[in-house]
Amino acid sequence: MTDRPLVSEAFLAFQREAPSHAHAWGHTVSELAEAGALDDKTRTLCYLSVLAALRLETGVPFHTQAARAVGATREEVIDAVLVGLPAAGHGVTQALPAALAAYDAE
Repeated sequence: MTDRPLVSEAFLAFQREAPSHAHAWGHTVSELAEAGALDDKTRTLCYLSVLAALRLETGVPFHTQAARAVGATREEVIDAVLVGLPAAGHGVTQALPAALAAYDAE
């Protein structure tokens, strides 16, 4: 994997240029996670599925490493990316290279 940041340049600009908004966004995301019934591993894997289905590959590295940090296996990450194939189509495969590179990164 390259030395690129795990988050997109757009998200970095959001944090840098609008720190109050970024803080509010981060707080909301945390509150939503706490409000849910899913455990951390399941939630992160579901999030990867949504990113793949929406073809938002720039978020995949960060959220793949988050999934790995809470115990997701490489095979679970692959399955999370590909679970949307029937509903979202082959486009979900576009997220697979980024997910695998992020998972395999030291």
